[in-house]
Amino acid sequence: MEKFETERLVLRPFQAKDAAGLFELLSHPRVHCFSADRLDSMEAAVADVARRNAAPVQLAVCLKQQDEMIGLMFAAMDEPDTYGLGWHLNTNYEGKGYASEAARALIDVLFTHKNARRIYAYVEDDNLRSQKLCERLGMRREGLFMEFISFVDNTDGTPRYENTCIYALLKKEWKSSR
Repeated sequence: MEKFETERLVLRPFQAKDAAGLFELLSHPRVHCFSADRLDSMEAAVADVARRNAAPVQLAVCLKQQDEMIGLMFAAMDEPDTYGLGWHLNTNYEGKGYASEAARALIDVLFTHKNARRIYAYVEDDNLRSQKLCERLGMRREGLFMEFISFVDNTDGTPRYENTCIYALLKKEWKSSR
């Protein structure tokens, strides 16, 4: 996906210089769904940047003035016209509206340039910040999957299953809210 800008941010394909920011973001992921992406070294971060750069819709979220990576956004296409959306922001930049700004821009690109009809996001039921973000974006909560998926294990080695909310937004809803 090509780079695009918002008022304060640039969303662009990953670049080699993003390895340090990605390492800071993923060396200790707070949200369990990013546990599999955990990075243990700068070498792993460099390799992960290359992998993300080759992926269709993996974007570095960067401050426009410094071109400093502060988070990531991704979208996965479900044929023929639906996208799953996700984000992860460096904790040092939370509470400033960056996640909202970036997600709103990506949603707009998916609806206007990628012909998306429906966009959804899975959010763990204890991730209240992401749930509130979905609601600010105009997404509706469609349901709660009980013990839907496991990203981490309990101390006894058994899978810890996450209750997962699904939020979604249709193109016609997005258009009518604009």
